[in-house]
Amino acid sequence: MKLKITTIGNSAGVILPRELLARLRLEKGDELFALETPNGVRLTTYDPKLAQQMEVAEEVMRKRRTLLHKLAQ
Repeated sequence: MKLKITTIGNSAGVILPRELLARLRLEKGDELFALETPNGVRLTTYDPKLAQQMEVAEEVMRKRRTLLHKLAQ
């Protein structure tokens, strides 16, 4: 599905078609979570448990950056 970035006030945004909102079971005011994957960015419905896990993972990656870099070689 092709989406277009549009101006919304002083910001930019993507307008999600009604059909996509229905498929994702989303309504105005709901939150989405953007995950970077090897295949691009994945939008999913907001999951507080996943958000906490991602915060912990990002903290570990910041603290252990050098070690993770060596492991990747």
